[in-house]
Amino acid sequence: MNQKSEKNKKKVRIIPIILITIVIIIAAFTIDSNVRLVTTEYELYFSTLPDSFDGFRIVLLADLHDTEFGRGNEHLISRVRDAEPDIIVIAGDILNSYRFSRSFQKQLESIETLISNLASIAPIYFVQGNHEGSFSNMEAGTLLQLLRNYGAHVLLNDYVVFENNTDQIIIVGINWRSVAGVGRRESRLIENIYDSYGDSFIITIAHSNSYLSFFSESDVDLILSGHGHGGLIRLPFTDGLIGHDFDWFPTYTSGVYSMDDTYMLVSRGLGSPPLIPRFLNNPHIAVAVLRGE
Repeated sequence: MNQKSEKNKKKVRIIPIILITIVIIIAAFTIDSNVRLVTTEYELYFSTLPDSFDGFRIVLLADLHDTEFGRGNEHLISRVRDAEPDIIVIAGDILNSYRFSRSFQKQLESIETLISNLASIAPIYFVQGNHEGSFSNMEAGTLLQLLRNYGAHVLLNDYVVFENNTDQIIIVGINWRSVAGVGRRESRLIENIYDSYGDSFIITIAHSNSYLSFFSESDVDLILSGHGHGGLIRLPFTDGLIGHDFDWFPTYTSGVYSMDDTYMLVSRGLGSPPLIPRFLNNPHIAVAVLRGE
């Protein structure tokens, strides 16, 4: 009886140790998943890419949500510099409108530090996300003017031509505020580009990650998006557990997707909602490397 009693006591003592160990492991993974930046490079091959753009590098940032990685975002800036981009794309939600967010002015100060440093690395192309759309017109206007002051291209259902030697690509920005979905206005925008520039290579920046089918029908070559947050909690063989509308097992949340001849690259984003921390889903810097076939 004494031996059995001793064995039972040992088992009872081991159980809390196991539980504490599991809690420590989960906590360590959670902290890592929310603070350690991960850079992923994607080589994308296009038969339509102009020759001089072979090897063109695009850093895609999305969903910062007023998060800082190091003092003055020094770690994020360093990672972007290390990626050696030709251009930097910010696909919306650089601001944070969640409850208990910092004041707009505090957020703006942090953004100015970040943008001033990124602008010294490569040209910046920016589109608004749903969080920018949640601020007042005056506040949103102040943000956009700050970006323009540092030379960023703010694309509100508009496009710019990027020239390299005698070749060119078209960079289009879809404005979240004017888009509950995409439709006639965006179709006309793409049609006008083809009317003006012929069969051009088109990159579309859209905060939402749900436009692959639409822009594939419009013969866009590449879509750059965010918004999906990587599904927040990533599980094996899934695109994440929770969507941005708190739907289960979302799609199009991370990496490269294709439809016909159109590719879509989706960043897992950098920040996260306050009540649902990332898990196995580190803050993400996506790098697209364009290649000709």
